[in-house]
Amino acid sequence: MPGPRRDLTRLRIALTAFFALDGFVFAGWVVRIPAIKEQTGASASALGLALLGVSAGAVVTMTLTGRLVRRYGSHPVTVACAVLLCLSIALPPLTRSALALGVVLLVFGSAYGGINVAFNSAAVDLVAVLERPIMPSFHAAFSLGGMVGAGLGGLVAGALSPTRHLLALTVTGLLVTLFAGRALLRCEPAAPPDRTDSTPGKDGAPHRRDRRIRRLVITFGVIALCTAYGEGAMADWGALHLEQDLDASPGMAAAGYSCFALAMTVGRLTGTTLLERLGRTATVVAGGTTAVAGMLLGSLAPSLWAALFGFAITGLGLANIFPVAVERAGALGGPSGVATASTLGYGGMLLGPPAIGFMADWFSLSAALTSVAALAAVAVLVAVATRRAAVSG
Repeated sequence: MPGPRRDLTRLRIALTAFFALDGFVFAGWVVRIPAIKEQTGASASALGLALLGVSAGAVVTMTLTGRLVRRYGSHPVTVACAVLLCLSIALPPLTRSALALGVVLLVFGSAYGGINVAFNSAAVDLVAVLERPIMPSFHAAFSLGGMVGAGLGGLVAGALSPTRHLLALTVTGLLVTLFAGRALLRCEPAAPPDRTDSTPGKDGAPHRRDRRIRRLVITFGVIALCTAYGEGAMADWGALHLEQDLDASPGMAAAGYSCFALAMTVGRLTGTTLLERLGRTATVVAGGTTAVAGMLLGSLAPSLWAALFGFAITGLGLANIFPVAVERAGALGGPSGVATASTLGYGGMLLGPPAIGFMADWFSLSAALTSVAALAAVAVLVAVATRRAAVSG
């Protein structure tokens, strides 16, 4: 039986704080990428390889975090990863080469991957207990944190060096972790009903069901990958596209990610209502189609304001696809399902930017960013093709 409603509310607030902290810290790093690129003297492809350190650290850690959550619980793992995340964000400005940047981003990526699996696992359990599709609200907090972090980053970009800016993020993040972590550790984890029956039966039916569940989890992970690719591209290359291709000032370039994050926040704040009215498949299809149109405008528009509008439309379209995919994977597979879908999803978010770096060297950055629209279209096709299995699963 679930605990008292008050305890569940406290748990929801504590988890929301960690989602917001994650977005805030990540966005603070994102808006300083152009400055750190200049500081290290890295080319677009060298920067892409350095960003691969985030990908490698996150993917490896996500694979292990599902097991840690099963053993120690999602709450302690969330707090531990938050501390490491806040400490590691101060490291990139201390580097002077692409190689050194890649090494410290490996640490940052490990913390980033771990905390995302841990608090998503806790959120999936809470969704199951409350029996309401509130997962988008947690990701709205991540987007809101990203919007605030990007906005503040744009404001201080001309006044503070990357070293001072990211050190301030470390201090702020540790303070939030102190208060939110104490509240989270005092909350009993939500206890959803058992998801599957693993008792062997005739004709190997449970085994077939397990294989079917694994296939569905991987399918949701693919959908998450296709859409998270767009989030990673906007985070790591959006500002550079506006600054390099459309002659935007550093402050206006940072505003690009703010527009994207604001639209994504609005979309996720309305996500629960949208899911209750339309259902999961229709929400994914509508969102993916919107993202395709928005990203084509954002990457190919000849003017700054049209590009900013395209970024906002893209954020609105992508808003609820990733939360839906992770929630369904977790509902089917527990922490292991969250870990699998998150590994694929955040793998797309973190492997996408290096791929775009190479495509930018081969073609142009604006052409490379159209790959976001292509993968959003793939997510729509996968969702439509598997809609019956997803509903029955």
